[in-house]
Amino acid sequence: MKFGVVTFPGSNCDQDMIYTLETSLGQKVERLWHKDTDLKGVDFVVLPGGFSYGDYLRSGAIARFSPIMQEVIAHGQRGGYVMGVCNGFQILCETPLLDGALLHNNTQKFICKNVFLKPISKTAAISKNLDDNKALKIPIAHGEGRFFAPADMLKSIYDNDQIIFKYCDENGEINDAANPNGALDNIAGITNKTKNVFGMMPHPERAADVNLSNTDGKLIFESILANLK
Repeated sequence: MKFGVVTFPGSNCDQDMIYTLETSLGQKVERLWHKDTDLKGVDFVVLPGGFSYGDYLRSGAIARFSPIMQEVIAHGQRGGYVMGVCNGFQILCETPLLDGALLHNNTQKFICKNVFLKPISKTAAISKNLDDNKALKIPIAHGEGRFFAPADMLKSIYDNDQIIFKYCDENGEINDAANPNGALDNIAGITNKTKNVFGMMPHPERAADVNLSNTDGKLIFESILANLK
């Protein structure tokens, strides 16, 4: 399995993601630049967090038109694996690959803190091996993380088991108090219908090393690796 991590102007979590994949998980990683037009043979593309193009217009709206995104979209549409974290999730929601949108937090403030996630989907590789009775402590850092989808789209997301994570409290209870940004139904991450494209607002790469005193994020990556086709 060969991963490719894309760097956009304004990305600030690309090196964190590369370190996690290479050092913590022992995977082969290709560095990809937003102006590239070739995925260089990678099997799994990762769009990292940050502030691509300064979040002008709206987060992810300009990065979606970077040259490499034409190849990323084609890769995802033919069944290749793609994962977007935070800004990467925002970018994917600007493409045909993922449903919904990420709106401004309901507090209208940037939020940076640890939150807890409850794994939901048992058919998506990213959450399939996770214990849904264990709340994962994963950090968030975003100003536009409030997931939204119209009612018909939301119904389809539920019908197809596309919700991979919901915000919860430390006991795994899903409630309004545990929702950091006003996300619809506490949704923190989704997949597409064919379960090969993943998007999530929290940063698992920031919780995947013993030196950070938190390896809950590593469990997410390990679930992906255990279930890749």
